[in-house]
Amino acid sequence: MRLLIAVVACLSLAACAACGGPARPGPPAPSAATAPSAAGSPSPAAPPSPSPSPSFAPVPAGFVALSDVDDSILSDIRYATPHNFVGRPVTGYLRPRCLLTRQAAEALHRVQQRALSRGYSLKVYDCYRPQQAVDDFIRWSGDADQRMKGEFYPRVDKSALFDDGYIGGPTAHSRGSTLDLTLVAMPGRTQPPYRADDPLVSCTDPADQRFPDNTVDMGTGFDCFDPLAHTAAAGLSAAERDNRALLTGLMSAGGFKNYPKEWWHYTLNGEPFPDTYYNFPVA
Repeated sequence: MRLLIAVVACLSLAACAACGGPARPGPPAPSAATAPSAAGSPSPAAPPSPSPSPSFAPVPAGFVALSDVDDSILSDIRYATPHNFVGRPVTGYLRPRCLLTRQAAEALHRVQQRALSRGYSLKVYDCYRPQQAVDDFIRWSGDADQRMKGEFYPRVDKSALFDDGYIGGPTAHSRGSTLDLTLVAMPGRTQPPYRADDPLVSCTDPADQRFPDNTVDMGTGFDCFDPLAHTAAAGLSAAERDNRALLTGLMSAGGFKNYPKEWWHYTLNGEPFPDTYYNFPVA
């Protein structure tokens, strides 16, 4: 597997905390990450070192574009756009495309059939994520850029995002069978385009105040780095709990397991490449 890059160096870490799901190696988190200061400024600690520059490779055997398996599943691949927690397209996302292992894509197709029978469609935000994107997040964690704090981590200090388990690396997404998704009630409403000059609204605010992304109300927006985004968080309305339970039930029945700190994050049980972290670009 020449596609496996220097992420092997990360695999000896003990407990990965990232948008990478459960049972992951530990993240190369900033060593001095602390709780938010009174001023809310990031820790001055140096960030972890990213992996060496990646070498690109074609999509390997065993991976497919989700749209080739089920073109009815909606998508909004945020990391190929400026509408994400770093505020710009992420390294490695050359176009907004959902790539998955064939097993994960076929399992998700079966989930979509059940969702459609209940009047909903799945909508994916992120699928396979190359290691070079994880390295980009690592670099971002150590700089002073907080342009998107007001939407994505309004109540959490940037310096704590690794230690709190919201980002890190390596991530299960790089194994190709993990994805971030939600539900849209059908027929789906048109989603307004994201405009970078719009005022930021907290991902924890009521749904009618957050970015109007046409999905059912899960209690927070996607990639909301906040305890309220934990799947079983307290403080949700009955409707928000029901919506999360519906997504969890559909995905669990389809063979996926949720990461408890992110209601949107699921990994295929029995994934085909449990020990391989890929780095080919999303292209």
